[in-house]
Amino acid sequence: MFESLSDRLSGVFRSFGGRGQLTEENVREGLREVRLALLEADVNFRVARDFVESVREKCLGQELLRGVNPAQQVVKIVHDELVALLGGATSGLQLQGREPAVIMLAGLQGSGKTTSAGKIANLLRRQKMRPYLVPADVYRPAAIEQLTVLAKQLDIPCFPSTADMNPVDIARNALEAARAEQATVVLLDTAGRLHVDEPLMQELEAVKAAVQPQEILFVADAMTGQDAVTVAESFNNRLGLTGVVLTKMDGDARGGAALSIRAVTGAPVKFVGTGEKLSEMEVFHPDRIAGRILGMGDVLTLVEKAQTAIDAEEAEALARKMKQATFTLEDFRTQMRRIKKIGSLDSILKLIPGLGGLREKLAEAGGAVPEKELARTEAIINSMTMAERRNPDILNGSRRARIARGAGVTVAQVNQLVRQFEQMRQMMKGMMGGKGIKMPRMRGMPPGMGMPGGLPGMGGLPGMGLPGMEGMGLPPARPGKGKSAAKKRKKKERPKRGKK
Repeated sequence: MFESLSDRLSGVFRSFGGRGQLTEENVREGLREVRLALLEADVNFRVARDFVESVREKCLGQELLRGVNPAQQVVKIVHDELVALLGGATSGLQLQGREPAVIMLAGLQGSGKTTSAGKIANLLRRQKMRPYLVPADVYRPAAIEQLTVLAKQLDIPCFPSTADMNPVDIARNALEAARAEQATVVLLDTAGRLHVDEPLMQELEAVKAAVQPQEILFVADAMTGQDAVTVAESFNNRLGLTGVVLTKMDGDARGGAALSIRAVTGAPVKFVGTGEKLSEMEVFHPDRIAGRILGMGDVLTLVEKAQTAIDAEEAEALARKMKQATFTLEDFRTQMRRIKKIGSLDSILKLIPGLGGLREKLAEAGGAVPEKELARTEAIINSMTMAERRNPDILNGSRRARIARGAGVTVAQVNQLVRQFEQMRQMMKGMMGGKGIKMPRMRGMPPGMGMPGGLPGMGGLPGMGLPGMEGMGLPPARPGKGKSAAKKRKKKERPKRGKK
């Protein structure tokens, strides 16, 4: 998402870097490229035109700050305008009033309403609310069964709808059932169509009149681009939308819907679906999305994901082990599994400022896929006994041959993993100090926004000598650089005794 737009904008900003000052001519040339980049990203043409005009006025009406080159100044102006275009401040749910509160999900078929209902319910439960799911789509055969299955997976109560019931009656009866369940919020999954039609709108208006929802969220597939904006405008005119949910934001969509929908409908984007798992639904933060588009990363989202996936007490215990060099292969396997909970390595790199270029280099190198490398490493560790994982020093030749057969790899790959792990353990001992790892400020991150020291449980991120990560462009371990090399150095430095 936004990758092509980010690449185009980065090129435009680089062109400003060699300019001594901002003039009307070079601003016009640069913003022409910005406008083309927005149109290629499927942004509404009126939105793109107004955006570029607003940026142009601010660029020409602002004096160049001392110590700030033109490129940095343009980036700042574009960032502020992007935040405003995406809605400014983060828009939360407005659920005040009666209880239970009602959230009505509307949209076309295939946009992801049913799955989004389950994801939002899961998100609200993490915020200490008591959600209640209501399947009211009686036209799609599997819609009711799908939401019922999701409710069972999440252990959230669900209204027992049937396909022969009237959607308005379902909504009314579900509200009473939710009160009996002492639920605090009801999520109503309504019917959709392949396109906007009058019967659909009349039914949705009747459901709205019956339950008076505090929130009416339009669910749009981010892959549909401008079509999503047009449909959202139609729904807004009839229902009065209070917010938008964008699904499939982890795909290769160009991002036009996210940038246009707020300006066209006036309804803020409140949630974005970032994956297929029921936990992969995020609150939409305009400032963070603007940072991602401009290649600044999104450290706050990364920290939030880490805090969700990693227990603080376990992280502290792990930090102590790293500091004392008692970190074992068992601990390392646990760390790999935690990182998988946060997301793929590709998605993590997107969020770290300054590492966006690393992803491109990995793709150009055509090496092994990082996830496959991690899977191979985990398979090797799984083939070890508990004693071997806790004390790799006991791994003799026959043990390593057995592990290689069990993991489907060569003995050389097992040897390489053990050597790299020992190097990493010694490096961790040297790096760990106080509360965690002190990370320097990375290129592309504004001053004063250094990586937070000691991210809980994140000691095994790429770039820190992960065993088995040669596919990420990291130098492979060299034999003879572990404990044995240290002994050789000591022996060499020992003064020779003279002959008697």
